[in-house]
Amino acid sequence: MHELSIVVNIVDIAEKEAIKVEVDNFSLIGLEIGTQSGIVLEALDFAWETGVKGSVLENAKKKITKIQAKAKCTNCNEVFEIESLYDICPKCNSYIIEIIQGKELKILTLEFDSEN
Repeated sequence: MHELSIVVNIVDIAEKEAIKVEVDNFSLIGLEIGTQSGIVLEALDFAWETGVKGSVLENAKKKITKIQAKAKCTNCNEVFEIESLYDICPKCNSYIIEIIQGKELKILTLEFDSEN
């Protein structure tokens, strides 16, 4: 399960940001995760509790925005949503596609209470 190492990396980034803004903890973290990122959201939730324990994210609410994967056909340049890496172009039925969106994992926001 690589989701635990992902959580550890997110915590590391949040810890560095906490030092920069001089806060002890965050109340909210906003994440953007692509549907083709390879991250299993249920596994991420499972790893989250252990991974954030004792960190600046321990009491933070986690808000995840899913980004639907899109691909571009290298044959006809059609852009379309995909569910799988093996989806075919709906316009020309080509299997040769380039993923242009949906592999991302981004930290969008880190919020803290002003009394922090």
